[in-house]
Amino acid sequence: MRKAKPKKRILLPDPKFGDQQVTRFINNLMVDGKKSIAYTIFYDALDIVGEKMKDAEKAPLEIWKQALENITPQVEVKSRRVGGATFQVPMEVRPERKVSISMKNLVLYSRKRAGHSMAEKLAGEIMAAYNQEGAAFKRKEEMHRMAEANKAFAHFRV
Repeated sequence: MRKAKPKKRILLPDPKFGDQQVTRFINNLMVDGKKSIAYTIFYDALDIVGEKMKDAEKAPLEIWKQALENITPQVEVKSRRVGGATFQVPMEVRPERKVSISMKNLVLYSRKRAGHSMAEKLAGEIMAAYNQEGAAFKRKEEMHRMAEANKAFAHFRV
């Protein structure tokens, strides 16, 4: 590598829960640098989750963390050229990347969802992921299926 690896930035914990993971998610949710709006959307979404899932007997933050865990992929496929042919080689996902993939998928499929406000959409996707359904969960299942189908090419791993 020509350049040095960039240093990891230290994230400050969010004001309400004091959790760095929440800050990381809010940074993914944020559009055009409007962090205060992203905070409002996230906290409103957790309030909606808390109201709709009273019977879960878990805090909304715990439900969100479980939802993220449910949509976190373990393996993915990467394209690898071997002798003129391109193979989809299954590879394990690094821990840092696992978290970022799950957060990005949750935000992406929340935006595509039907609903009035972004908070409602996000709450819906969080609840769906918690119940192991919804678009983000399907995406994870699809990644796993692709890796399973291409298991024969695992020996091309770098």
